Amino acid sequence: MLKLGRSAYAFVEVPGKVGYNCSREDVMGRIKVLLAEDHAIVREGTRELVQREPDMEVVGEASDGEEAIELATKLRPDVIVMDIAMPKLNGIEATKQIKALYPAVAVLILTAYDNDQYICALLKAGAAGYLLKNVRGHELIGAIRAVHAGESVLHPAVARKVIDLLLSPTPDTTEAKAIEPLTEREMEVLKLAAKGISNKDIAQQLFLSPRTVQAHLGNIFNKLDVGSRTEAILYGLRKGWFTLEDLN
Repeated sequence: MLKLGRSAYAFVEVPGKVGYNCSREDVMGRIKVLLAEDHAIVREGTRELVQREPDMEVVGEASDGEEAIELATKLRPDVIVMDIAMPKLNGIEATKQIKALYPAVAVLILTAYDNDQYICALLKAGAAGYLLKNVRGHELIGAIRAVHAGESVLHPAVARKVIDLLLSPTPDTTEAKAIEPLTEREMEVLKLAAKGISNKDIAQQLFLSPRTVQAHLGNIFNKLDVGSRTEAILYGLRKGWFTLEDLN
C-alpha cells in the first residue's frame, strides 16, 4: 500500500439511522468513523474490525450515498469509509458533496473497483485514500489512522494506475490554465507533503501549528483547483516541482 503521505463525540441520535450511544468520556480523543456501504455483511465486518481499536469508534452506518451525507451532517465524523457503488447516490457524488460541506472530513474509499475513471473522479472529489476490498484488516486500520492524520493512502494497484496516468500524455486543458502562484511557504508545505510527511510533522518542521498547515494545504488546493493532497502532489509532479524520487 502506497502512502502519498508516509509508508482515524458525543453521539447524536438520528431517527431511523444506525448509530452507537456512549458517553462523551468514553470516546473523547477517539477517531470518529462513519461507514458508508450498501452491503450489510461488509459493514458488519468493518465495524467489528474498527471497534477493536482503542483509538477508534464507529459512530454510524449508511447504506447509501444520501444517508452518508445526512449522517456526516448529524454525526460530524473524522473519517468516512466509503464504497463507490451504492443506491440513491454513488460514492463519488457523496464524496464530492461531503467534502464541499465539511472539508476537514477525510474520506477513505474502500471498493472493489479500480478503473481509471473512478480513481480520477474520486481524487478530484477530494478523497484522501483509495483502497480495494482485498486489503487486510490491519492495512485498513492503518489507512484510517493515516488519512485522519492528513496523509493520502493508495492501494498498490491504484498507485500504479495513478503513476501511469501521471506519466501518460494528457491534453493541456488544465495545465494551460493560469494559476495563482504558490507562496514560498505553500511550496515548502507541498514539497514536504510529497515526501510523505504528515501534517503534524510538517507543522513541527516548519514551526507552525497543524491548523496553519491545514490552512496552507487548503490554499494550495484552491490555487491548483484540486480536491486532495494526492491530486496536488500529482500536479506538482507534472509541473516538475519535484520528482518521483522525492517521494521515497
